[in-house]
Amino acid sequence: MKIVTDCAADLPTDEAASLNVTVAPLFIQFPQGEVNSSDLSADDFYRRLEAMQPEIPTTAQPSEGVFKEIFTKISQAGEEILSIHISSGLSGTIQSARLAAKQLHDRVVHVVDSFTLSGGERFQVLAAARLTAAGWSAERILARLDEIRKHTEVVYTLDTLKYLARGGRIGRVQALASSLLNIKPVIRVDREDGKYSTVGKARTIRRALEDIAEHLAAMYHSEKALWVSVMHGDFAEQAEELSRLLQAKLNVSKLEILRISPVLGVHTGPGIVGAAVVPLRLLES
Repeated sequence: MKIVTDCAADLPTDEAASLNVTVAPLFIQFPQGEVNSSDLSADDFYRRLEAMQPEIPTTAQPSEGVFKEIFTKISQAGEEILSIHISSGLSGTIQSARLAAKQLHDRVVHVVDSFTLSGGERFQVLAAARLTAAGWSAERILARLDEIRKHTEVVYTLDTLKYLARGGRIGRVQALASSLLNIKPVIRVDREDGKYSTVGKARTIRRALEDIAEHLAAMYHSEKALWVSVMHGDFAEQAEELSRLLQAKLNVSKLEILRISPVLGVHTGPGIVGAAVVPLRLLES
């Protein structure tokens, strides 16, 4: 079985290659033209974003045609396909994948809504790749992915809400009010509908990071071994601080610091930092 995902899963290029995962492109539309998000490093992207201020680029999901081409190429080799994508509550990417899958009538394509993004989506992709290599059936893998979704938490904070506001993810009035009050929201991805919800507000980034750590500690206090991915845009110092807080409060067995994809950075700006957490046992065969 072949695994397909999209670049909102924040799967590093070398990791995708080593796992033989195909990553469908998401696109960033700059004034100079459209760019595949995977072709931009995080540093290059944030330099371009800064140069555009006060304007920001827009994003575009892969078309049905892009997915049909990917699925057709894979299925011609006789492979069953498991295609895992960014939450339908945040993007139309999965709809394109579903439409493409319907056109391959004689092929088996399982299209999975991760109901999350970034590190949370990546956990599902990693599990699918590992379990496929271990010889699990599609049915068993799909059941495990559902369990992973139910036990994964993705939570983050932002230095500013202006990027979410410009991209239509939140109201401009809310963003303006938060800016005036210097509020740093703590936002999670709901496991049921895959949309954003606010779990707290802080006056400083430091306090927001402490709130994230406390939120995760309350959720995972009984877990003996956790995999923690700390994710950030261009906020390395804050990512290190969050890592220290989480190691002090959680039973962390594996911790990594990763950069979020530029296609997600369009909607958050450089000042994003957060974490994806999952029980380590769910990523083992």
